[in-house]
Amino acid sequence: MKKQTRPAKIAPGASARAGGAKRRGILISFEGSEGSGKSTQIAHLAEHLQKIGRKVVSTREPGGTEIGEQVRNIIVHNSKGDEMCAETELLLFAASRAQLVREIIAPNLIKGVVVLCDRYIDSSTVYQGVARNLSLDPVQQINQFAVGNVLPDLTIVLDVPTRVSLTRINQRASDLPDRMERENIDFYKKVRDGYLVLARSLPKRFFVVDGMLPEKEIRKLIWAEVKSRIGV
Repeated sequence: MKKQTRPAKIAPGASARAGGAKRRGILISFEGSEGSGKSTQIAHLAEHLQKIGRKVVSTREPGGTEIGEQVRNIIVHNSKGDEMCAETELLLFAASRAQLVREIIAPNLIKGVVVLCDRYIDSSTVYQGVARNLSLDPVQQINQFAVGNVLPDLTIVLDVPTRVSLTRINQRASDLPDRMERENIDFYKKVRDGYLVLARSLPKRFFVVDGMLPEKEIRKLIWAEVKSRIGV
């Protein structure tokens, strides 16, 4: 019988540690409303980092692992998804996140890898805490339970006006909008405002980029910020 490898355990203790070993890698999360261009900029940043010899792993939330992708399917594509309550949504995101941290993020940080994550803990603070009107105390407690102290070294927010975000969603040529993409303009206004408030409250971790700038300009700004803050 093939021996199973258990995911790394996260001790909710020293912030310099991931999975019980010294953390040597870098965790950069990307946040923003739907259609803000996160995936494109993650690909650009990964390319920059690889060119200077850094090992890079790109992942996403919810998802990033086999278990997480199944949870993602429940969140965004389940036929009864519109009946999902905010508390269930929060816990499903946290479940996917807990698996991602232990299976992908923490082990790679221990190895010295740069991990780029499309959404992380701040998505729950904004989407469920602010936009869904859940109390922030349990949201933060659930976040901490899911990730321990595996927090981003840098969080990049791609900020676009709410109407632009919705227009970009509608212009996507692939499948019909998923459950999250079908939200109304008031929901996404709360999301945008939530990210901006969060960024102002944590300026040492957050970097907000005007998502209306040309793609190449955004790419340059992000690379300059990563070099200055992370020292790569």
